Formats: sequence, C-alpha cells, structure tokens
Amino acid sequence: MKFKLLATSLAVTLALSGCMSNNAQTSNTANATVASASVENKVFAQDYVLEELENGLRVMVVKTDYPDVVSLQIPVSVGSRNEIEAGKTGFAHFFEHMMFKGSEKFPQDVYADILKNSGVDNRAYTTNDYTNYHLNFSKEHLDKVLEIKADIFQNLKYSEEQFRTEALTVKGEYLKNNASPIRKLLAAVRKEAFEKHTYKHTTMGFFEDIEAMPDQMAYGQTFFERFYKPEYVSLVIVGDVDPQETMNMVKKHWGNWKKGDYQADIPVEPKQQAPKYVHEQFEGMPGHWLLVSYKGTAWQPTKKDRAALDLISQLYFSSNSELYQELVVDKQLASQMFTYNAETKDPGLLHVFVKVEKEEDLAAVRDAIAKTYAKARTELVDADKLAALKSNLKYSFINGLDSSQAIASTLASYMHFERDPEVINQLYASADAITAEDIRDIANKYFVDNGRTTVTMSALETVSGFDKEVSVSALAKQANQPVERHFKVLDKTNSSPLVDVNLLFYTGAAADPVGKKGVAALTAAMIARGGSQTKSYKEIQKALYPIAGSFGYQLDKEMISLRGRVHKDNAEQWYALVSDQLLNPGFREDDFKRLKKELIDGIKAGLKSSNDEELGKEVLYHKLYEGHPYESYNLGDLSDLEALTLDDVKAFYAAQFTQAKLNVGITGDLDNDVKTQMLNDLASLPKGDEARLSIPDAPKLAGRHATIVEKNAKSTAVSFGFPIDTIRSSKDWTALWLVRSYFGEHRSSNSFLYQRIRQVRGMNYGDYAYIEYFPRGMFQTKPDSNLGRSEQIFQVWLRPLRSNNDAHFATRVALFELDKLIKDGMTEADFNATRNFLSNFVPQLVASQDRQLGYALDSEFYNTESFVEYVRKQLASLTVEDVNRVIRENLQTDDVHYVFITGDGKDMQKRLAKETVSPLKYNSDKPAALINEDKQIESYKLNIPAKNIEVLDIDKVFK
Repeated sequence: MKFKLLATSLAVTLALSGCMSNNAQTSNTANATVASASVENKVFAQDYVLEELENGLRVMVVKTDYPDVVSLQIPVSVGSRNEIEAGKTGFAHFFEHMMFKGSEKFPQDVYADILKNSGVDNRAYTTNDYTNYHLNFSKEHLDKVLEIKADIFQNLKYSEEQFRTEALTVKGEYLKNNASPIRKLLAAVRKEAFEKHTYKHTTMGFFEDIEAMPDQMAYGQTFFERFYKPEYVSLVIVGDVDPQETMNMVKKHWGNWKKGDYQADIPVEPKQQAPKYVHEQFEGMPGHWLLVSYKGTAWQPTKKDRAALDLISQLYFSSNSELYQELVVDKQLASQMFTYNAETKDPGLLHVFVKVEKEEDLAAVRDAIAKTYAKARTELVDADKLAALKSNLKYSFINGLDSSQAIASTLASYMHFERDPEVINQLYASADAITAEDIRDIANKYFVDNGRTTVTMSALETVSGFDKEVSVSALAKQANQPVERHFKVLDKTNSSPLVDVNLLFYTGAAADPVGKKGVAALTAAMIARGGSQTKSYKEIQKALYPIAGSFGYQLDKEMISLRGRVHKDNAEQWYALVSDQLLNPGFREDDFKRLKKELIDGIKAGLKSSNDEELGKEVLYHKLYEGHPYESYNLGDLSDLEALTLDDVKAFYAAQFTQAKLNVGITGDLDNDVKTQMLNDLASLPKGDEARLSIPDAPKLAGRHATIVEKNAKSTAVSFGFPIDTIRSSKDWTALWLVRSYFGEHRSSNSFLYQRIRQVRGMNYGDYAYIEYFPRGMFQTKPDSNLGRSEQIFQVWLRPLRSNNDAHFATRVALFELDKLIKDGMTEADFNATRNFLSNFVPQLVASQDRQLGYALDSEFYNTESFVEYVRKQLASLTVEDVNRVIRENLQTDDVHYVFITGDGKDMQKRLAKETVSPLKYNSDKPAALINEDKQIESYKLNIPAKNIEVLDIDKVFK
C-alpha cells in the first residue's frame, strides 16, 4: 500500500505544471463555470470548464499541451459506503465488472473490438465512496469513446449467464485478494471497528454475500437503476482537446440521460466507547502483522483535521520518522512499517501497519506506537520540520503528475466528493494554515483510546503477552501533566459544540453523621449555589447569564453530582467561575442561612405540604430503612437541619469531597487546554482514602406493615414495597427491570397496573412500579441518572385516589395482580411485547448528551457495560422462563410495607385493621366479568396486623 500524499499537493502540481494551458476556455451555457485564476491566489490555478447539465451530470474539461492524448475519467459516486442493505454488500465492485458487458447497440465483443483497434486503454476500480472508469486514447477517438460509454451507462445489457459467470469471477478475485495479509488486515479491522456504518465491509463485500451474488440478478438491476444516474456521475476530460467542442460532444451523447431520485440512507456510526482488539489467524503466514487504527475525520476540506492527520502520519510513522528508525533500522524489531489513511466521505480509519518477525516483539512494537501517539498529543513539532514536510509532499506529488492521465485520475479522485475541483483549493488553504499547535490539538482530538482498534495476524491462534495494552491517553497525561491524580476520568469529548461536565462524588445523604441529617444536601447547595471566595453567588450568576452557562447539583444517598453545561466557545470563562465554587467555596454565613432556609422550606412547604405523591414514596423509604444509612430523607431531618452550623458544612466538605470519591465526566468539544487545567486543578482536592461509601444490607422486613400519614388532603396517595437484593449490576437485574416495565412502566398507558386500575376502572391518574429509586416522578417521564445505590426496593406507586375507600380498593387490586403475577408468571406474548418495547425504548433514556454522560458514569458505578448495550444484550438472551424464575426469586407479598397519605388517618387505620369491604362504584355500565372481579377484590385480604399499623401526624414526618 502506498501512502496517499496530501490532497493539497495535487493543487500545487496543477498550479505549477508547465504543460498546462493558461488560456481560459469559454462556454455559452449558463450553467458552465469558467475558471481562471492566478497561481498566487489559488493552488489549483489551471483553467477549466465545469458544467452541470440539466439532468445533473457534471462535466469538467481541462486542456493541456500534452499532444494528441486524452484521458477520460468517469467517477460514479457509489462505493461500498452505499451498500446499506443486509446481504447485499459488494455490489458497487460487482457493477464495476458488469459495466464492461456492453449494451444492445454496443455488445461487449463489438465495443471491445472498436476500442482495441482505436488503441483505447479501458479500465476501472472501486473504492469506499466511488467507482471510477478511466480510458486513455488519442484525441481523434474522443467522440466515439463518449458515444460508447454513454450508451453503456444508459442502456447496460447483459444476460443471466453473463451475470452468473461474472459473480464467479468476483468470487475468485475475493479469494485472490484474501491471500494478501494487508487486505485481510483491512477487512478484519473494518469489521471490528465499525458497528453500523457501511465502512464495516470492504469494497469486495462480505464473502457470504459474494457467494449469494449469482442468484441476485433482480437486485443487480435495482442497484444499477439506483446509482447509475447522471446526478451520481461526473466526466473528467483532460488532454489535447478543445473544451467547447468537447462539451458539445458530451451533450450530444449524454444530455438525454434521465435523472434519478434515489438517495441511500447511510447509517451513522455511533461513537466508539472503548478500544477494541481482534486477532486474525492466517495459517502458514511467516512472521506477524500488527495494525493499529484510529477513527478519523469525514471529508471536510475547509477544516484542518484531514490534512493534519496526514501530516501526523508522515511526521511520526513514515520511513523518515524516529519510530521507523527505532523499530526497523536500529532495533530491527520490525521489517516493514507504513501508514495508510484513505480519504472517505464519512469518518474512516487511520492505519499504521508493522510487520514483526517475533511474537514476543508484538507488544513492544504496539506500545512504541502508543508512546508515539502520546508524543504527538503532548509535544510541539518543530516548525521548520513541519514546513519542510509540507514542501516535500507538495513537490513529491508534482513529480508524479507528468501526463494528462495523471492529472485526470487525480481530479477524478476528488470530483466524487462534491463534484467540484475547487475542493482542492480549500484543502490546500486548510493544510497551509496548519501550525505545530494544530498538530498537537488534532492529535488529542482523534488519537484517544476509545477511537482505537488493534488487529494482530499470524499463523498462531492467539498472541501471548498482548492483554495489557498501554493507554495512549494515560501516556499523554503522564507526559503532559506531572500532577498526580487520584480520581477517575470518563472522557467522552466529541465534536458537539455543547460541553457537559459532571463531577460525580461517591458520597451523599448516606454519609450524614448522626444528628446532622441534611449536611450533605446543605454542603452540595453551598458549593453550587453559594459563591466562591472571590465572587458572590450573585456575581457568578451575572457572569454566567450572557454565556448561558449552568452549574447545579443533584443529591442522593451515595452520589452528589455537580454538573454544568456551556457552549464550547465560552468553556474557559465558564470553568473559571464554577471551578472556584468547588475548589474555593465562599462558605459565607449569609449564603449558609439562605440555603438552609430553602432546604427546610423544601421539606415543609414542598414535600410535606404540597406533594403527597412524593411524600408517600419518601416515607416508604424511611420506614424500610429505619436504623440504616438510607433512613433519612435526602434533604435531611428538620430538627437536624435547624441545628446545623457552617462548621458542620466545612467539615463534611473536607471529609467527603476528595479525589478518591471523585469521578469526572466530560463530553462535548471541550478545549484541551481547559480540560487539562480542570484535571490539574481537581488534583488539588484532598486525596482521601475511601472511594465509595460502605452500605450495609437493608434491614430485614418481616410481615406486613402500614404507615398512615394524616394531613390536610382531599385524596389518598398510596405507595408500598419491600427491599430487594437485585441491583443494576446483578445478573437478574434486566429480567426484573422487564417485569417492572410490564407491571408498571412509569407514566406509560401500556403497563398492566395502569390498565387494570386507571384505564378499566378510571380510578386515578396512573399506577406504576419500580426497582430503582425514581424521585420527582410526578414531574418527568424518564428517570434521572446519577442515583446509583447499593440497595434498592421493589415499589408500587398508586397515584392519588378519590377516597380512602378507593385507595383501599386500588391497593387490593395491585396486591391481587401482584399475587397473580408471582403465581402465574408472565405469558410468552406479554414477555415478547415488553422485551420489544424495552429494546426499542432504552435509547430514549440516553437521548441527550448530558444523559449519555450521566448513564455512562452510572455504568462505572455499577461496573457494567454502557447502559443501552448492557440492557439490549441481556434482553436478547432472556427467555420467558428466565423472567418467571426471577419473579419467583425476587417478588413476594408476605413482607410488605404500605404507606397511605390521607386526610382521615383513623378511618384508613380502621379499614386496614378490620379488612373493611371496599366496594367500587361506577358512573357507567361495566362488563359483567369486571363486576365479578371487583366483588372478589373488594374483600381481598391485605392481612396487615393491627399492631403493625401506625398513624403519623404530618408534623412528625422527617422531624
């Protein structure tokens, strides 16, 4: 493989080549572009005529002074990238073959004879993004060549026998290519590196698809009709021609070709979440190959990234690089080393190939490559060396452009992108502006561990000593940041202009000391909403306002999340403000009093007075965890809050906001200098010893209990549940999560409880079930991230009922249905429907950038794969038998705690203790089956012993 030099070199070549004509050509057509520019202003300064015909065909004519010879290039914007249908890979390449079969007017033997007698060199090739047909001949044959190719492109004809025979030829070509270790490596790395994008397969396609090609004649016709249309095609004609006469010939033969309307929907490749590695066995192959590939950039000629990546390849991995001298010349660990960076419309791969003779040297060579990429991320390349490289690439390229054919083929390789040769000038302008700082910044952007895929290949089944891969990011940090850090970083930086930062500390309300319940909440509030030592909170808010920057907090039992968002353009200003809040809190007495008052008011006026639904759920948690670190409400107990001092807050901050507990999450296009500064600054936090809180098992719940909270309420809210051992990292969590969804998916009308209580009976607004803590449920439809807990409960939430009688009946319905679920399990149909729903629904939980970051941090907490992949993988392997086993092992109704929020506590107590019948009345006729079921349910036993029923006045709750 030969490294393709910078596209900008082409531009210089065209500008400086002495055989070019300097006379602008003219065209009478309104759609024609006549280009004439000075060498000083444009690197591609050759005069040309570019015209788009009414049918969408683009035609470019360049007159040169090379006598007699003409090169016709026909790039078609279809390659393996466009093969989006499963089982249909390889057709772009296959049709490169079929386009030589001829037409009715010019059958293969007829046109081949004409071209042979005319001395026409007729060839083609296929790439990721385009297929190019190229012909070279004397200028006297131009009209006939255009006529023949136009007829074949418009009226391709072949028999089934020709189709099937050519399919066998393609299979033979695949087998031939498969004998090449380089091609095998490229096929292996693409298959491993890409999940959804069609770059997953090479231009040859997958072998199983090639084997099926003989029977795909109907699809072959479809493929041809889709892509062999004028809007996909360009004609590049370079040589000893008259541009206007040539344009007239093109219009005569190609002008009546009908335009199509098909556009392939190319799948977008998701951001790679982790480095990948695969070993490819090649029996009988001597030595070992190593391929290290990184995700690169899409075709963006006005940006610096593409040119910079090619420069990095040359600077660090070419035969003139220090690494080449070390590995190949000095230490002789490798016998070959080269790079290959294909230019692709969508983000592709950047490759470094190394041939190693000894197995034990593979890991050493791999690590040397990693250290070199880390060097690119941290050092500034010598400016003179960079300038010399640019010059060398330009003039090396110029030396290769010594014919009309060379010029035409180079133009064809760029015309397929935007069908405009001016991209060459754009590329050169971008490349010429690249500085040493750009090289370093772009290296940091692309050469990250999560963008890497590594392939080894040898005759061995596996490679030993290859399991401890060096992290490029870690090496770069060591080189660039001597600061010792003791926190974790989840770096998901990307091209998004929105930057999200999540500083997640593994501490929270469960760390509140006895008698100081609420100090975690007050400390978090003081950091996020209390100002810094240099600025008051009011000053910070005023500074954040024009840049629309945010910074807030979320508190739970084991997590405090300090999170913010800002546009990348304002990231430095934003960070300067919020970092001071965390690292140098103001801890002012007036802020302390204000925020403590807000927390107390939040409990009194917000939760206890006006939010019966959340109150019931929080009382349930309080009762299930009495004597446990989870016992208190997250915001604290009122009496403790009243007694807290500013010194208590300072002590909690010093003890809990440590590096050991910190997990930094970053996403968006955060400037590398700002990121580096932030990580260095965070290393100034106390080191700490405890990485996360030690949480004991939940107290054992024995029997059925009820807590009735009496307050001024017009309706009755119900919650009940019990502790469970299954948390997100448990093997049965996804199965239990599926059961929860079926039984009571939050705010979903499809869930079973919703149908039985609200939909059929019209009793309330909704009825839901949970296996993870879900606060603020009345305000949102999807759960928040960063509520990770070591202990969870199974909970049913019945939204407020019209009366105690209805609440009693609805609770009986829920228990009745839960008992049936435990006894009978789920049906196959319900299981499949729920699994299908969740498989399709789960991406919605991480639909925004900040949610993706939050869930990724949660996956770190639970030590699981990324949430969507984790859930989908487990869902795919579940059976209804698995789920019903999980139901039996996790759900029960013998040990349950009920909470009722009501205006008449004594009445509710009496109903529960005496198992009072709770008949339900309707305002319309109902089916007999429902009425009969109601008769059974209205006296269904909750079996709560009178001694286990407690009535609490609202004033005593969270006191």
